[in-house]
Amino acid sequence: MILGAQRTSHLQMLRVWCSGRTRLLCRHRHPRRLFTTSKIPPTETAANWLGKALITGALLFVGGITIGKGCRNVDARYNEESRLKEENMRQEQKEQESSNDTVSAAWTTITSTLATLSAATPSISITALLPEWTLVLPSYFQKLRAELSMAPGSLSYELWQESLSPYLNPELRWDARVRISPNLCDEEQAFVRRRRKFIKSALARYLDIPEEEINEEDIPVIAMTTSGGGVRAMVSASGSFWACKSDGLYDCTTFTAGVSGSCWMQALYLSTLSNASFPRLVEHLKARLRVHFAFPPTALSLLEAAPTNRYLLRGVVERAKRGYTSFGLVDVYGVLLAARLLVPANELGVNDDDLKLSSQRKYLENGENPMPIYTCVRHEIPGLREADKGNEAEKLKAAAAQDWFQWFEITPFEFYCEDLEAGIPTWSLGRRFHRGFNIDREVPELKLPLLLGIFGSAFCATLNHYYDEIRPFLVGLGWGLQKVDSLIIERRHSLKTVHPFEPACIPNYVKGLGDFLPPTCPKSLHEAENIQLMDAGMSNNLACYPLLRRGRNVDILIAFDSSAEIQTCNWIGNAEGYAKQKKITGWPVSIGWPKPGDSHPEEQLATAQAASEEDAKERFKQAQEADRATKAIQSMQDKRVSVGPKGLGYCTVWVGSKQEKTTDEEPPPSKAVEDEWELMKPDAGITVVYFPLIPNEMVPGVDPEISSYLSTWNFEWTPNQVDSTVALAKANYSEGKDKVRRTVRAVYERKKKLRLEREQYLREAYEQELDRLHLEEEIRHGRNERWFGHAFH
Repeated sequence: MILGAQRTSHLQMLRVWCSGRTRLLCRHRHPRRLFTTSKIPPTETAANWLGKALITGALLFVGGITIGKGCRNVDARYNEESRLKEENMRQEQKEQESSNDTVSAAWTTITSTLATLSAATPSISITALLPEWTLVLPSYFQKLRAELSMAPGSLSYELWQESLSPYLNPELRWDARVRISPNLCDEEQAFVRRRRKFIKSALARYLDIPEEEINEEDIPVIAMTTSGGGVRAMVSASGSFWACKSDGLYDCTTFTAGVSGSCWMQALYLSTLSNASFPRLVEHLKARLRVHFAFPPTALSLLEAAPTNRYLLRGVVERAKRGYTSFGLVDVYGVLLAARLLVPANELGVNDDDLKLSSQRKYLENGENPMPIYTCVRHEIPGLREADKGNEAEKLKAAAAQDWFQWFEITPFEFYCEDLEAGIPTWSLGRRFHRGFNIDREVPELKLPLLLGIFGSAFCATLNHYYDEIRPFLVGLGWGLQKVDSLIIERRHSLKTVHPFEPACIPNYVKGLGDFLPPTCPKSLHEAENIQLMDAGMSNNLACYPLLRRGRNVDILIAFDSSAEIQTCNWIGNAEGYAKQKKITGWPVSIGWPKPGDSHPEEQLATAQAASEEDAKERFKQAQEADRATKAIQSMQDKRVSVGPKGLGYCTVWVGSKQEKTTDEEPPPSKAVEDEWELMKPDAGITVVYFPLIPNEMVPGVDPEISSYLSTWNFEWTPNQVDSTVALAKANYSEGKDKVRRTVRAVYERKKKLRLEREQYLREAYEQELDRLHLEEEIRHGRNERWFGHAFH
């Protein structure tokens, strides 16, 4: 606009100059008008006239030069503007070419990884390590490459232009800052207050207590966690929560947390697909799980036809165009998941609000639903960076000895990591940050398809996890593979540090904040550009850790465990290590499935090395006998519990203790609660209720250990299979729902009793203080009377 105004003013000057020059020439053509004798004053001489003419000519000459320079300046500015436009066009073309090659480069990386794995393990088929769908992805990458051309007029170009609209993405107007604090964010604290008021009436109905008798301080904080396990976990968690909702327990719950497939369930429940209705959610799953999520014709049709193509590719375009983090297998995996899970049966009914996790706040505004917590982890391997590069074996051993997983949680309010004690608003996820502030705002919120991929990216596990999956199969084959197994076990430290597939990345929001972060934050994150995230099941398949975070103050934790190998992987018991690390008092000691011995399984394998085949057989026989004896003892301990197969029953309750330790000795293991009075002890700690997904006579023919469709890697379910799994989860809850009700009642009564005792103590202390002050006043009054007598009155 400024250049335009300058050009206009210069043109006006040219017109004035030209018009003046024209008039002067006209006068030269008609000299009579200029030199008429009658018009010349008597005092005007030829010399005076000549001087004026020279002055006029000089002025015109200087004006012409000035205007000429102005015209040349206009031309220079116009040329500079054209040059800048050309440079911008070339830059946009380079960005388009970069976007076009992003997916292609990602597929090149993935295929090279597969080729490397195949070459490294020529005797093992790659399909024995990876699910089959990972081998049919090239066509999807080619399709995405075509859709991501970014050429003007293309679908991807339109989606990118729409992503810059504050009307569609209001978060573009807001600046984001990193919140550094161990406490809960303000939005979550406000939600807890609203939820407590809602729970008050729900608890009155659940426990059959008059609502006016309930004090909000007495309400137990109930949290539920469901395990990972792909579609199996998603379907079974839907059935478990549906049963809790029907029983009234779900409305008394403050938090829910999931891992992997149960995160998918939470996302679908708080969306327009289910509208916070578990019956609608189950019907949606029955309609959408009939076809494998990677079935090419169905997936490609959704990527080609409107409106699903815009809906599914919106997040991909935003991520690929911005280019802050790499585009890889997890992104494509998330798109394929979204094509199955986030698209309704009527594909024309897609809703863009379902693509944002922050949009779920509308389901929490009045406290009518529990707050969902989604989880993922980052694998920290400091030894790979710090060890001597010259000694690869020592480097891997040091890395394996130091590696750990950092848990990240995502709620509709905040993305947070307890180890970093730092979080950002969920709507700012995907932006770059430096020293606590976002670098730019022109980045829409990271869309749910990629998050679904991260939540369920079990294929990004280490080789150690992959071997755990196929180990039972290899050892069971015989063929002398036991020796191979022992050799691999000895070298597991190297398997723990290798991820065959790169996890997904997000920009590192704590970059530049090293001086403000706690010691639990690894130094590798102080200046790193990105944070790699993957399935939280790599660390623990139950999301107990975020529920034990400071400030949530959970009284009752209810775990629905549908994990594979549920009896050998003691996920519920593994939370004890976290509780000790974070100094959380009250967590039960040594809970979970009974074990043949106290030692770790790997230690048992190491001690089982025998000098001869006869010695090995003898030790194996002794281990079997010890296992039978342990199970018999556990069976006797659980005689008053609803008994399921192989150890624990359908519902087991443990309670910890807040009693302070007086010695350095470890406390004895927590026993299963048999009488509710154990929950009412004044020093009772956190109560844990455990529901494993195990066979039930009420639902014949469904066994998670035998039924093939219940495999973690199965993504194609019939409606009958969905109904059967939901029925099993409901039946298992029914076996323990009365025990849960009594447990909630006992914890409520304990909190009420403790509150009344506190209030009684405060009243007595207040009355004693009043008595003391009254006595002091009487003493002072008597002393004054003695000293001053009647004058005092």
